[in-house]
Amino acid sequence: MNKFMAMLKKNESEHPPPTKLLNLAGQLCQELESSSPSLEELVEAVMECKNKGYFLTNIHVVRACVSVHIHKGQHDAACRLLEYCKAEEKEELVQLWHEIHYQRVMEKHQTDVLTPLQKFRCRKRNPPPISLCPEGLKNRNYSEKVRQCLQRFAAEVTANPDKKQRERLARDMNLQPTQVYNWFANYRRRQKS
Repeated sequence: MNKFMAMLKKNESEHPPPTKLLNLAGQLCQELESSSPSLEELVEAVMECKNKGYFLTNIHVVRACVSVHIHKGQHDAACRLLEYCKAEEKEELVQLWHEIHYQRVMEKHQTDVLTPLQKFRCRKRNPPPISLCPEGLKNRNYSEKVRQCLQRFAAEVTANPDKKQRERLARDMNLQPTQVYNWFANYRRRQKS
């Protein structure tokens, strides 16, 4: 740790910092416990350094910074850090984004665990920013054409198709039979309410 701090001070004006220093930061972040004072000291040093952008390309450093921010209750700072970091591991960054928001909800409801439904709602209310999902968020909605076809079938034939009808619809629309089954179950539920 002391070696890292000395190297950081010595190389604070170098752009980019030496690879050895960046690797050491990642290694230390991996080794230190998430709530240890040493990790907090390391994160503070990295966040105050002029070259912090270079350090935030390392997923271990990013994870450590987010962990320290969450531990201190600084959820907005953790979100901003994720938005602007340049780490390549986008899926892991999205997962960290969700973890921040889960933590927020747990603190709000004073609980240690969230149900799958609470997590789902939390993800829906707090989608990750474009910078973390350059290819866009997955859209689970069906195309307009598929929806119209399913609605027409429900209105003109039946809202409760049997297995053979569901399989035929799935084949015609390039869906899985379970997708068709779920669509009709949800359709009937919507009709009731």
